[in-house]
Amino acid sequence: MTATTYEYTDVPGGVPIKAWTRGVPVEDGARAQLARAAQMPFIFKHVAAMPDVHIGIGATVGSVIPTKGAVIPAAVGVDIGCGMMAARTSLLASDLPDHLEGVRSAIEQAVPHGRSVGRGKRDNGSWGSPPPAIVAAWSTLVQRFDRLCEKHPRLKNTNNLVHLGTLGTGNHFIELCLDEAGAVWVMLHSGSRGVGNAIGTFFIELAKQDMRKWHLNLPDEDLAYFPEGTDHFDDYVEAVGWAQDYAALNRRMMMTNVIAALRKVITKPFEAELEAVNCHHNYVTRENHFGENVLVTRKGAVRAAKGVMGIIPGSMGAKSFIVRGLGNPESFDSCSHGAGRVMSRTAAKKLVTLDEHIADTAGVECRKDEGVIDETPRAYKPIEAVMAAQADLVEIVHTLKQVVCVKG
Repeated sequence: MTATTYEYTDVPGGVPIKAWTRGVPVEDGARAQLARAAQMPFIFKHVAAMPDVHIGIGATVGSVIPTKGAVIPAAVGVDIGCGMMAARTSLLASDLPDHLEGVRSAIEQAVPHGRSVGRGKRDNGSWGSPPPAIVAAWSTLVQRFDRLCEKHPRLKNTNNLVHLGTLGTGNHFIELCLDEAGAVWVMLHSGSRGVGNAIGTFFIELAKQDMRKWHLNLPDEDLAYFPEGTDHFDDYVEAVGWAQDYAALNRRMMMTNVIAALRKVITKPFEAELEAVNCHHNYVTRENHFGENVLVTRKGAVRAAKGVMGIIPGSMGAKSFIVRGLGNPESFDSCSHGAGRVMSRTAAKKLVTLDEHIADTAGVECRKDEGVIDETPRAYKPIEAVMAAQADLVEIVHTLKQVVCVKG
């Protein structure tokens, strides 16, 4: 481990930034946003930036923010516990049907996805009547949720049970992938859905109200924080921990339903979850670094402690990677959570044509319409460059190439 593996930036009035961004583009706005976070008085040691770093709301996506004595709700964001799950099956590429439309259709029927709104209509991204397995899974969370709602009644009327085991929209996806040996993997990406969004939104606004009440001037209002020892700090830590557990369970329930859907369209018996990884990349947790206990917020970053398995997905038409952490202390045992955007959603819709999207997703059974242009491969950094920039953070265990991709 040497200082040459990352770019070092001194921040006036703050801690340094250490960025694993060699060979990948970084917007000036993202650098400025990282610097604003580094100026907060409770940042521990330095801010770490991963190679997929890009502008976010409040904190930069692809950043690792260690704190002592405070937590920044907007640094976690509103998709609390968003992350990935991947499972290897005993199926091989030769076991898949020649045409994969039926596989994609079966997955789409098994997992509510997308979002629709209309007077008197059920959102197609939620359960109308949750199946018994979802209700049973919800029962493991409901007691803690009810306790949260007693303290904060506005969290009650949210999409909680009806969103458990559902995908959502945006960059969330379900994929069938092949690894370097031709083994079939199921990989998916989602978080804490509507209820997590409500929790994040509620506490971000509460933190801003506290800052105004205390007349504290911040470099960015979205860096509003809760000091440790206050009621709001304890309430947030409790709520965010619950939402992170919901997110992990959400992914497990989706995985169960996707595997069941595959068994209906693939007649050959197969085992699932021979290797399985379930990891957050938008979350806060207590860890020990440099001999001290700190809160670590990973905003679009994955824990990569030595030997810990993680998932780094590419875009819809690119490779993805199952990785093993190398435990680099300078990154606070972290790595990137994906390729990272080079175009905003709006820019992608303006700059990328449908023909380009179709060409870039050749060989993948997926949506090839204008509704997913904002998620097209050209909107993301080259995943190979991202992996090269963090060669001292993770080692690649499996390289995956998707053959089916379901988007909301």
